[in-house]
Amino acid sequence: SDLQKQEERGELLQPLIFVLLVLCSVLLYFKVSLMDPGFVKPEEEVKEGENKGQGVVIPQIPGDIKLRRCGYCLVKQPMRAKHCQLCQHCVRRYDHHCPWLENCVGERNHPLFIVYLSVQLVVLLWGGQVAWSGLYFEQSWEWLQRNIFLLVSFLLIFIFTIVVLLLLVSHLYLISCNTTTWEFMSHHRISYLRHSELENPFDQGIILNLWRFFC
Repeated sequence: SDLQKQEERGELLQPLIFVLLVLCSVLLYFKVSLMDPGFVKPEEEVKEGENKGQGVVIPQIPGDIKLRRCGYCLVKQPMRAKHCQLCQHCVRRYDHHCPWLENCVGERNHPLFIVYLSVQLVVLLWGGQVAWSGLYFEQSWEWLQRNIFLLVSFLLIFIFTIVVLLLLVSHLYLISCNTTTWEFMSHHRISYLRHSELENPFDQGIILNLWRFFC
């Protein structure tokens, strides 16, 4: 049959891979949006030994900067944590609150967020290529009526591709510098950065930054 011939030629493999990628992106979306991004629990207290350990790893941060209690949830914030007023929690290594996920991106789900963006970008590029391959241009009203769905689909895919690409590139750049979106945007308002001798005291080189983030 035609289906068997297509299978023998490998023509069914690409649609199967595409569907699996779409399924993977959907699962990653729900995983990142539903998981704990690194909420600081009320019963957690930062030990003195951990503070000393941070001083060894990051000696450029002045030692007189005290960890403060959050004015909203009253927990003692670890360094690089921030309170999210939308989630009503302090988040460890807070990056940003993502409106698409309805969840914060923080210490625990940030790597998965990058994986999700990467898979989503592949799906969008593939879908854009499929939509573009289905278009053949003619200067007529009948052609526009027949292909309006493909044109709108390609335009939407193109817009989302640009957005996801810019997000992924910007996050990879910040990760390679070992900084977060919040620290990058609010450097002048964060005490441990404002009083530091270096512009970014957490930067330990691109390779080590990427290794510690992903591994």
